[in-house]
Amino acid sequence: MQSCLFCRIIRGEVPSETVYQDDLAVAFKDIRPQAPVHLLVVPRKHVPTLNDVKPEDNATLAHLFQVARQLAEQFGVHQKGYRTIFNVNAEAGQTVYHLHLHVIGGRRLSWP
Repeated sequence: MQSCLFCRIIRGEVPSETVYQDDLAVAFKDIRPQAPVHLLVVPRKHVPTLNDVKPEDNATLAHLFQVARQLAEQFGVHQKGYRTIFNVNAEAGQTVYHLHLHVIGGRRLSWP
């Protein structure tokens, strides 16, 4: 989508602090971090929400989690703990309608 913020970041039209990229996904630092480590892992393919994932997207979803695991190790939170989150729609806190996996760590996290 032309106006989607994350599509624009993926295309390089909007600056971001990119920490990972490959043919399927891009990861960058969240601009409003909720912890010392707060990264977003996004598929290159525009999918608005988890509700819009199709069976043909299963490999991409698995890949997002593999990237999250790799980044947790890279950023040093893999041993003490980190959280991965998909927010789905407004009541869950989704503000950008392009599927994205939050990777959050570096401090003790409470619930919710």
